[in-house]
Amino acid sequence: MLRRFLLVLAILLGFLAFPAHAQKFTIAAAADLRFALEDIAEIYREQHPDHAFEIIYGSSGKMTTQIMNGAPYDIFFSADIAFPERLQAAGFTATDPEVYAIGRIVIWSNTLDASELRLEDLPTDPRIRRIAIAQPSHAPYGLRAQEAMESAGVWEAVQRRLVFGENIAHTAQMVESGAANVGFIALSLARFPAMARHPYYLIDAKLHEPLTQAYIVTKRAENNEAARTFARFMETDAAHEVMERYGFVIPGRDANR
Repeated sequence: MLRRFLLVLAILLGFLAFPAHAQKFTIAAAADLRFALEDIAEIYREQHPDHAFEIIYGSSGKMTTQIMNGAPYDIFFSADIAFPERLQAAGFTATDPEVYAIGRIVIWSNTLDASELRLEDLPTDPRIRRIAIAQPSHAPYGLRAQEAMESAGVWEAVQRRLVFGENIAHTAQMVESGAANVGFIALSLARFPAMARHPYYLIDAKLHEPLTQAYIVTKRAENNEAARTFARFMETDAAHEVMERYGFVIPGRDANR
């Protein structure tokens, strides 16, 4: 009798524990979202206190490779829609890629007045000995920075001055630490209060391909309703207002209303 009671109790406890487990998920996010997504997550936690999740930041290209190699990510917020599209084509997604924002690039410095700089100044300004950009091979913001400099005709001339960050957040850290005099970083990082004390120069979006940013729910999270709920939350006014505050453009939404 006691054995049967313990067996029933164990089964009941198992059922009680299952919903809590189902509320857990992991987000992989491009590094340009480091500040905006933390603010959004804070709002989300207030509305969904039973959902436990963590956010891991990195370069979109590397996170794509990690997902293909079995990394336990449930949602992937990429800085370039090409990476979620690649995952979908390879069968790693439970949803279609959904555009959540358009990113912008700036030139930023904590020692120079970057608002007075232009792309044409980069090869000739004697104060600029090192220029930080994210690695173009796997970081969308780095690739777009390269495209902007190519459009301005300065890419070849700045080769000896370039230093590369693993992702856009690391690139910003390189400038903050003095490893570079200026850097090409996400507007979303330059808008963070601690960095916004220093002016920036907004790169003309016509000089590079658009930073169309998209997310997917991974195949791993196909039946994880909590992960899907967070993904849908990114389409709410509350999330859009945070994103716009950090300089992201939301397609189809009037940011000036």
